[in-house]
Amino acid sequence: MRLDPVFRLTGSGGPPPSRAQAIAQVAAFLAEHGVEAATAQDDARALLRAAAGLSRLDLALSPQTPLAADESDRLSQYAIRRAAREPVSRILGARGFWTLDLMVAPDVLDPRGDTETLVEATLALIADRAAPLSILDLGAGSGAILCALLSELPNAWGVAVDLSEAACAATRANLARCGLGDRAGILRGRWGDALAAVFDIIVSNPPYVRAGDLATLDPEVRLHDPALALDGGADGLDCYRDIAADLRRLLAPGGLVALEVGFDQAASVAALLRAQGLEIAGVARDAGGHERVVTARAQRLSS
Repeated sequence: MRLDPVFRLTGSGGPPPSRAQAIAQVAAFLAEHGVEAATAQDDARALLRAAAGLSRLDLALSPQTPLAADESDRLSQYAIRRAAREPVSRILGARGFWTLDLMVAPDVLDPRGDTETLVEATLALIADRAAPLSILDLGAGSGAILCALLSELPNAWGVAVDLSEAACAATRANLARCGLGDRAGILRGRWGDALAAVFDIIVSNPPYVRAGDLATLDPEVRLHDPALALDGGADGLDCYRDIAADLRRLLAPGGLVALEVGFDQAASVAALLRAQGLEIAGVARDAGGHERVVTARAQRLSS
């Protein structure tokens, strides 16, 4: 899709535009290039706030304030990148996740709202949030899940594992950004291969897209998220098989596992967990109503 390389913001009588005019122009430009209309409005506001260094309150109180020339230029460039279907989070290098502001690094999966369902489902099954729990995040990516859980569990500590060196660096940076760096370690490796410890909680958002479906993903995902973080093999379940095979070794008695899954994979993943002797605790749905997270527990030791 060809973008207009000379897209420029203009006011009613020539530049500079007001903040409100800029939002309308950017939103229209994005919609013309395939961004859904409601999303285009939200994206235009987010890009303007970043370009002009504004809070939501600043924008609400003074929508008619003209943009400075450098703000207008910056917003125009942001708009062109977004029209090319680069996600806003990658343009700005940050994303809100749970209650946190996380860095979004190149070559690392961009955490999305669906994954907050995993955090919510995990916390709902923890009886004592003040307990000194151990958490293992397999395929940690940006570290979003581990950061969110540690922020809610004040006495917990964690280990993040990822095969990607870039992901390990991103997790380390986000833990530090959230003030959690002294409560977690990062290990580069393949799932639980290098681990010998047991954990109270194991979480993962592994690659689960069927290999044949990769080409059909939205451009924001297909063009900007690493294939390593998306490709789940022919049936999308390769990574779940690998993770499930290690759970009896890595999960403490009575321990909890929570796995994000594709919209039609919950039953298959639950079957893999049952085959390892785990008891399914539940299946949580995301905001769109899709089955998104499977939770299960290891058997407790007999008294």
